[in-house]
Amino acid sequence: MLGTHDLALFAVTVLVLNATPGVDLAFTLVSTLKGGVRAGLAAASGVGSGCVVHTLAAAFGLAALLAASSAAFSVVKWAGAAYLLWLAVGLLRQGLGRAAAALSTAPAAPPQSPARLFRQGFLTNVLNPKVALFFLALLPQFIDADAPHKTLAFLFLGAWFVVQSFAFLAVFVLLVAPLRRWQPRPAITRGVCLAGGGLFVLLAARLALAERR
Repeated sequence: MLGTHDLALFAVTVLVLNATPGVDLAFTLVSTLKGGVRAGLAAASGVGSGCVVHTLAAAFGLAALLAASSAAFSVVKWAGAAYLLWLAVGLLRQGLGRAAAALSTAPAAPPQSPARLFRQGFLTNVLNPKVALFFLALLPQFIDADAPHKTLAFLFLGAWFVVQSFAFLAVFVLLVAPLRRWQPRPAITRGVCLAGGGLFVLLAARLALAERR
């Protein structure tokens, strides 16, 4: 009715993309291992909210600006890379701080609140111009050329993507959360912080080197 087609293929495509390692999956993983199910779901909700923004951008032509303007793409790209690097520094400091606390009587830093994790997940997704270009490239492939309401078709497919992606991340969180019990919590938390910090440094570098296509 909205002029979309091959929805089964669209669902499979979204599943494959969700399972591909990237910033969103990495952030959800680190948040879950550090704070458990509640923290992981907060991070996943933030990522999903970021996808809502990209859906609206694709539907109303804002993503096309990133595709057409190298300056706009660069601004968003460097903002995203800087934010990922900021997250990396925070994780590394937290990991090193916990290591120092384990050797002294100083208490470890309290876990981050779900609201803060939500904001961080939202920003890691929104400040990634490659996600915007991905939406702009993927969604039109499942919209008929003669669709009467292309904007509604964009919104429909975008909403599908958001719901399916959040469901995937929620299941991922529930599967990963039990791993926190395999080792003493302070040790695994320190390891997650340090490994997560290194991972986000690499992701920031990869985003900084990304080219507009």
